[in-house]
Formats: sequence, C-alpha cells, structure tokens
Amino acid sequence: MASWSEFAADEPRLADGIRLLMQQYGPGFGYLATVRADGGPRVHPVSPVITDDGLFCFVVDSPKRRDLERDGRYALHSFPPEESDDEAYVAGRARPVTDEATLARLALASRAAPHADWRLFEFTVDVAMLSRREHVGAGELAGQPAVQVWLDPTAATPEVVRRAPRPARTSRHARRAA
Repeated sequence: MASWSEFAADEPRLADGIRLLMQQYGPGFGYLATVRADGGPRVHPVSPVITDDGLFCFVVDSPKRRDLERDGRYALHSFPPEESDDEAYVAGRARPVTDEATLARLALASRAAPHADWRLFEFTVDVAMLSRREHVGAGELAGQPAVQVWLDPTAATPEVVRRAPRPARTSRHARRAA
C-alpha cells in the first residue's frame, strides 16, 4: 500500500489529473464505495481532502464509517464533470488518523465542524486510474479514451488492467501491469 504522497511522487502527472477531477468544483467531491458487513457494496458521496501529505476524508457517524472501521477497503470515484466523460478512480485501504496535529491542521484547513461526530481517515493507494476522453462535437467522441493506470507493486492482489494507448512516460508500475 502506497500513501498518496508516495503515489504522487512516482506518478505526478497522474496524481495531478486525479486531484483536478476530485477538486473540480472547489472542495473535493466524489463517490466513496465501502464494503458492507454482508460483503455487498455501499456508495456515498463524500468530500475527499487531497494534500501533499495524503488523501483523507472526514466521515461522520454513519454506515460508511462503520464499514471503514470494520473492513477498511475502499474505492473513490470522481464526480462526473459537466463538459466531459473524464473520470478518476483510486482504491486501497482506509485507516483512522489519530495524530492530533494532523487532525487539527486538516480540520482547520477543511473547515470540518468541531461539534460533529466525525473521524478522519487516510486512504492509501493500491490502484489509481485516470480516463480522459477527447470530445469532437455534441455527444461525439474522437476515439478511444486515453487511460492511465498505476498499480502499487506491493498490493496484496494483482489486478488485470486493459489499457488504451500508453502515454509517452510510463512508470515501472504501469509497465508491470500492461
């Protein structure tokens, strides 16, 4: 499992593209998928916080928080942009943040309500994906989507990834997955 900062250091352009889509409306906005106790998926909108230090999310007392506390596996998908079908996706494990300085700094920067019953989670990155589609006209696509994928080589389970044309610079992680 890689931290967001480790992932961003390895793949800065991919991390920047994901950050832009997650923060396209100002504060972070995306869909968080967690694993319910019965093994099924649960999806909720959230406001992820992306800093140079990590990928975080404040989660109030809710079923999704209990999912993260119990299992920790997550997937985070960007909210769709109005002008395109571009999308960003990251998946990995969530872990509670207990460092008081980190909690205070991120709560202040994110304007997290001090009276709310929230917990801060840091999301590690096992898989990251950015898909950009070139648009020609109203509803027409110029061709196949350009997809960039990053897989953490230390992830517990290898994933099979189908890729569109390879970008000019490909990390050792993406070459391994291709």
